[in-house]
Amino acid sequence: MSFRQSVRISMLVLLVLGATTALAKNDLDRAQKVELKRQAINTMAEDAMKRLFMESPAARELADRTVAYAVFDNFKVAVLVSGGSGVGVAVNDTTGQRTYMRMGTGGIGLGLGGQSYQMVFMFEDLETFDRFVNKGWQADASANAVAGTSGKNYSATFTNGLAVFQLTNKGLMAQADIAGTKYWKSKKLNRP
Repeated sequence: MSFRQSVRISMLVLLVLGATTALAKNDLDRAQKVELKRQAINTMAEDAMKRLFMESPAARELADRTVAYAVFDNFKVAVLVSGGSGVGVAVNDTTGQRTYMRMGTGGIGLGLGGQSYQMVFMFEDLETFDRFVNKGWQADASANAVAGTSGKNYSATFTNGLAVFQLTNKGLMAQADIAGTKYWKSKKLNRP
């Protein structure tokens, strides 16, 4: 083998090693970003649950009867048509397993502005929770986050195995509309 061939082979090996290292670093960077996103979602969920329990003792009592919960951080914008998106986590209280999810909403109607809010779902049974997580869930036109008439002082109950609460910067919302909203698993955030 000539000196030139040795240099070419060495350069080729260095290029392959450099490319492999760059790809591995890129994968590591992606994994780190996903983990940081999961941590941020978990922190948001913990904060939202603490806030809900502070604002509603009835929600705290209801939580004692749940088998699972899900919390989403959402942002919605309306300019004649409305749309929004968000992320969240669904937690099985028995196993502690976390499933990271996304949500999207859209609609037509009068409106102008934006709103940031958290949605909290409490599940009465594992069947309802599993259906929510594995098949997704879509709120129909009549769906409401029912917190009663006063928001804070209501009798919290499950409806079809589910209780839903909406927290805004104004507090716990009574009769907050969630129609036109869909929830589904995030492929990206649930990768190992």
